[in-house]
Amino acid sequence: MSNGVWAKMKIRNVLKLQMSLVAVLLIAAGPALTAESLAGKVGTKRSSVYFPQGMEGGCQKAYKDYIAAAGHSAYASTMNGPGIYNFVCGARTNVGSQAAAEKAAVADCEAGRKKYKIKFLGGCKVVVSK
Repeated sequence: MSNGVWAKMKIRNVLKLQMSLVAVLLIAAGPALTAESLAGKVGTKRSSVYFPQGMEGGCQKAYKDYIAAAGHSAYASTMNGPGIYNFVCGARTNVGSQAAAEKAAVADCEAGRKKYKIKFLGGCKVVVSK
């Protein structure tokens, strides 16, 4: 085999290897390249989020953190709405899946109910999740 033919075969094999590597990288990175950020989105709303006017506290911060989160997240709370000024909440942000975020947010909320020994507000339920 002449040196010219040998060099062409080497170049062809190197190009094939490079194209294979690029294909593998694109396949592996595909989900990351197409995943849309969830930051700023409300997600699936199961009930209204209500904070009494002038109220400040951990639940408002937890909800704002939920909205700002780019990954799967959830916000859970005991019953709340107009006329209800005391409630407990829980939130979990940037979890692996929406279902895992919901489960963790409810668990955080229930831990708050136990900590503050609150029984009259009902159980914790997912309010919004994404």
